[in-house]
Amino acid sequence: MKLFRLFASVAIASLLGSCSESQPVEQKSPVDYVNPYIGNISHLLVPTFPTVQLPNSMLRVYPERADYTSELLNGLPVIVTNHRERSAFNLTPYQGSELKPVVAYNYDNERLTPYSFEVDLNDNRMKATYALSHQSAIYQIDFEADQPAYVLVNTRDGAIRQGEGFISGYQKLPNNTNVYLYIETQEQPAEAGILEAGKLNAAKESAEGRDACAVWRYADGTGSVHLRYGVSFISEEQAKKNLYREQQDYDVKALAAKGRDIWNETLGRIALTGGSDNDKTLFYSSYYRTFERPICMSEDGRYFSAFDGKVHEDEGTPFYTDDWIWDTYRAAHPLRVIMDREVEEDILASFLRMAEQMGNMWMPTFPEVTGDSRRMNSNHTVATVADALVKGLDVDAKKAFEACRKAIEEKTLAPWSGKEAGWIDAFYKEHGYIPALQQGEAETDPNVHSFEKRQPIAVTLGTAYDQWCLSLIAEHLGLTEEAAYYKQCARNYRNVYNAETAFFHPKDKNGRWIEPFDYRYSGGMGAREFYGENNGWVYRWDVPHNVADLISLMGGKEQFVANLDRTFSEPLGRSKYEFFSQLPDHTANVGQFSMANEPSLHVPYLYNYAGKPWKTQKRIRQMLTTWFRNDLMGMPGDEDGGGMTSFVVFSALGFYPVTPGFPAYNIGSPLFENIKLSMANGKTFEIQAKGASAENKYIQSATLNGKEWNKPWFSHDELMQGGTLVLVMGNTPNKAWGAADDAVPPSMD
Repeated sequence: MKLFRLFASVAIASLLGSCSESQPVEQKSPVDYVNPYIGNISHLLVPTFPTVQLPNSMLRVYPERADYTSELLNGLPVIVTNHRERSAFNLTPYQGSELKPVVAYNYDNERLTPYSFEVDLNDNRMKATYALSHQSAIYQIDFEADQPAYVLVNTRDGAIRQGEGFISGYQKLPNNTNVYLYIETQEQPAEAGILEAGKLNAAKESAEGRDACAVWRYADGTGSVHLRYGVSFISEEQAKKNLYREQQDYDVKALAAKGRDIWNETLGRIALTGGSDNDKTLFYSSYYRTFERPICMSEDGRYFSAFDGKVHEDEGTPFYTDDWIWDTYRAAHPLRVIMDREVEEDILASFLRMAEQMGNMWMPTFPEVTGDSRRMNSNHTVATVADALVKGLDVDAKKAFEACRKAIEEKTLAPWSGKEAGWIDAFYKEHGYIPALQQGEAETDPNVHSFEKRQPIAVTLGTAYDQWCLSLIAEHLGLTEEAAYYKQCARNYRNVYNAETAFFHPKDKNGRWIEPFDYRYSGGMGAREFYGENNGWVYRWDVPHNVADLISLMGGKEQFVANLDRTFSEPLGRSKYEFFSQLPDHTANVGQFSMANEPSLHVPYLYNYAGKPWKTQKRIRQMLTTWFRNDLMGMPGDEDGGGMTSFVVFSALGFYPVTPGFPAYNIGSPLFENIKLSMANGKTFEIQAKGASAENKYIQSATLNGKEWNKPWFSHDELMQGGTLVLVMGNTPNKAWGAADDAVPPSMD
């Protein structure tokens, strides 16, 4: 059974630094470069968290605190149940006389890796050491011997019970989902019971409700306590089975060593030479983030699905969920297509299962452990399917076409809604755009979210792209009429293009432009009345499937480049306070470009389409070095489970999938002199960036497999066949390289 597919070990990263002849050279393996603390303090939005987990594993934890600056920890973590948002249970070691379900500790000497962590608690009186596997983990708690030692296990809303040497229970999650826990202790407690009114009640074995809590008290003088636990979304009994399947003892160091090996096998599929230590740290830390989600829910061949509230047999194909597709379709899914094809195929098969289980056969848009939250706008699961098919993955195309079509046509296009299509959807089908409201005009579609609004330009552009992707799936199936229809719909962005301003401009149901209009500030909070989290300057470039036509609309390559340049230089127009108070997602600005939000990720690569690839090379290096760093604020915006960091991985490698759905990659500017990708098909693709450095960011010339290469892109087939791309780098641009009219990357036109 294909429960967890882990990458095979390949080359180890280069030696770190230089030493004198008398000193041994320190070797660092890929996981040693990972710094989980990068971005733990946010510029403005939700930060990253230092997550401990194995690649795509169901069990993941991080210290429970608001961000890195938090002074206190809320007990010790047991399981994160929703990326960046929810945790379940608490484990609380304690010494003292005032027992509580959860103790807020001060902490010190925290050391965290992708596979383990340790931390001193409560003025250094206790030390916790932790390591995990896919569905189980081990804690070692070291106590001072001068006071009685307790371990409390709390469920925030559920039930807990204690038996001989074990505690088990469940916690309720939204949408009738439960997470289950089974925990054992190696050292026999002197007393066990349920917490009531701050005391251990040894006569009671179970409790239900808020903060139901079981307690173990250990004999005076107990120095160390060893705990191991399993988790499940199926049952307490399955949690116990998961524990026993993965753990035979309480050896936390041995478990950490296993986790370290798994991460090195995974990250080692990409080997790097050159660049600085900080460059490698940025790269491998970003690559590690791309494995935070989605998570594999299969447990001994079964899985719980919140999409119908049932337990299913997985029939040999693992079930994955918790994938915020609006963010991850852009680069995280394309990265898996290259590096872990079978997992990507299983994820897409999971999407189809979700569509079936929901009963409407609508593809999910924001699948989580607790079901599809339908957050954000558009239906970009369609893009993940189209991209997989054009790149040769095994997908049930017939079923996927039906589920993608229904998601676009039967479900409303209104953001953050899972309701059936309403009148604005009928309007879109007839007129080819989502109508905006004039100032003071009341909302008339009950599907529209009161806060998220219609986002008419974001939805129109996003749906046009989705319909282009749907046309590719139809072509794959030989459905010529459907392919032609959806390809025509893919031009709907033209219906909201204002030729006088060269922006995508909202208009009402009568075809009148919304006036007066400011492309920086119109649209209220997050510009949602017209766009979505970003303003008109960002959505000006949201036609990834037909950049050639966008160039034509703007009057040609020269004007297109001028408009791009102005995007990176246009001032905020107001104070930072005013700008960010209205557009809190539109951060990490260079001019009006926002490095902190996913709709901007492809924008620096668009110069490649207009004969100016040297400007792409300059911009990519500028963005990487300005906003992504080896420090606590080194992640500019929300890191949505690989949404942002997969951009860093690709861009550091020197290429990027601007348009999922086209089997092509735009060339940028590699950070490293030598890169080797050991890909899912067993072949190796090598990128030699000769002389690459902070200054030498410009491509002077290139060869692919020994042949002269004068295009700022290459195909997926050329990548997957293996071979060598050689880029000769310099500190001044070669403005002729890749600039020919016939060298541009592919577009729909």
